[in-house]
Amino acid sequence: MQNKQKGFSLIELLIVVAIILIIAGIAIPNLLRAKMAANEASAVASLRTYNTSIVAYSTTYGTDPATNLAQLGPLTGGGTIPSSASADLVDSLLGAAAPVKSGYTFSYTPIAATPVTQYSILAKPSSTSSGQRYFITNQSGVIYQTSDGAVPSIGAADTTPIG
Repeated sequence: MQNKQKGFSLIELLIVVAIILIIAGIAIPNLLRAKMAANEASAVASLRTYNTSIVAYSTTYGTDPATNLAQLGPLTGGGTIPSSASADLVDSLLGAAAPVKSGYTFSYTPIAATPVTQYSILAKPSSTSSGQRYFITNQSGVIYQTSDGAVPSIGAADTTPIG
């Protein structure tokens, strides 16, 4: 009697593995591009949140934050009443001295005056895999970008406003 074994041959298994690797090779770059686009959209949304929060802060306290973005953050020290030191306008992720969110680092620069009425906020990617574009905004509320890897400055020829 001859026993016939049932199952897959080594060649068949290698063909299936090769097909899976080809599909993964096509899908992974698209996934990375989608993640990068999501990080950039998150950075723009965070800049809009900052602009709105700074308007509320200015209306309440008569000045824009004088030191850093932590002044917009949640209540500290067990306090129950917002103050100019912790206005409770943004969450703890955005309300840090040097916030990092979705692969972007945000830096706040107030223009020295009393009261502070001008500022700029720069969003730069933490690495080239988290985003390609830099973003900047100021008290006008307009968000500008550069896509050539250069740090943007408002009014520069390579800096364009986004919609």
